[in-house]
Amino acid sequence: MKRVLAIILGGGAGTRLYPLTKRRAKPAVPLAGKYRLIDIPVSNCINSELTSIYVLTQFNSASLNRHIARTYTFPSLTGGFVEVLAAQQTPENPNWFQGTADAVRQYLWLLSDWDVDQYLILSGDHLYRMDYRQFVQRHIDTNADITLSVLPVDEQAAQGFGLIKVKESGQVVDFTEKPKGDVLKSMAVDTTRFGLSPDVAQRKPYMASMGIYVFNRQVLVDVLKEMPDATDFGKEIIPAAARHRNVQTYLFDGYWEDIGTIESFYDANLALTRQPQPPFSFYDENAPIYTRPRYLPPSKLLSCNITESIISEGCILKECQVHHSVLGVRSRVESGCVIDHALIMGSDFYQPLSERNVSYDQNKVPIGIGANSIIRRAIVDKNACIGRNVKIINKDRVEESNREEVGFYIRSGIVVVLKNAVIPDNTVI
Repeated sequence: MKRVLAIILGGGAGTRLYPLTKRRAKPAVPLAGKYRLIDIPVSNCINSELTSIYVLTQFNSASLNRHIARTYTFPSLTGGFVEVLAAQQTPENPNWFQGTADAVRQYLWLLSDWDVDQYLILSGDHLYRMDYRQFVQRHIDTNADITLSVLPVDEQAAQGFGLIKVKESGQVVDFTEKPKGDVLKSMAVDTTRFGLSPDVAQRKPYMASMGIYVFNRQVLVDVLKEMPDATDFGKEIIPAAARHRNVQTYLFDGYWEDIGTIESFYDANLALTRQPQPPFSFYDENAPIYTRPRYLPPSKLLSCNITESIISEGCILKECQVHHSVLGVRSRVESGCVIDHALIMGSDFYQPLSERNVSYDQNKVPIGIGANSIIRRAIVDKNACIGRNVKIINKDRVEESNREEVGFYIRSGIVVVLKNAVIPDNTVI
């Protein structure tokens, strides 16, 4: 893997994840209480013995830069690195990144200086665990120009992906982005050829691109120069390349989730609490997920009722109920609270006790969840100040709403409280 360079695409403005991306890049969005989305592909790289990693981003990259700088430091003798490449205007190209392919093209001058055989191009907003060594080996064994990782999916899921059809050898012969109707039906394949059981093949007759690729070094340079106006790998580069190059597939049949919307982000986090076996585990010692070490104290719980939940380190919980929820680092929940099917992202710092007491005395709201509050089916971003006797329950069953001026959004029926928002005592949402 020393002959492979990894390129993680940080994504665009993250509009589908807004307001979680209001103040941060999409790869910097917190995950599972203590991680960030970028930790998933970077950890997969490290576990695959791949330690030369660039992250391309252009929106709200300050927190992402800070997280990477504090987390991923390699001994100088190894030569490993994780480095952010932000969009920049140059005399040759005055535009920002226009898409995934354009982002790589604009940094081709730097990437092509590397003496490597392959480029591994990854997405920064997927939740999965993969050994990229097997992916790259499949690319080498089939003498491919490009290899894309594919996932078997059912008809409903297939409509949201780029679908492929392949020869018996695994070579791609057709690629269609998000097909519908008859075009979708025509993309069905016999997935037993990929080693799936007849039952699974019947339920999942479509092969969806995961949006991650292996390119031979010169092939990537050539296709980006041959198609100077193409801005996206999935929509333009891969379909065009499949017509006259050896584009192969690598089947991945494990858990994979595209965390691109508020609903998918919420569902993926809460699924981690599922018993007896969550779909994705952070407890694999052979392939750990790395993140920034914070050196926080253990969590402290006083007379709490907690079921099917994740409580991160440094939390303080008093006489509350927490069910099927994820609580991030430094979360503080006061007595009488009910947290049910919720994601509480926690805080970036501890508020001194004297400051908290002054807040109460002056009718201000301290950081955390105030006494006797109820939070159901909601996401509470970092450093939010939730008052006492607050009910965040979406009482009117609203599907979509923008109430940024008072500190929250509703997306797909999920209430999202903004980072640093202040929700006064006795508020009902």
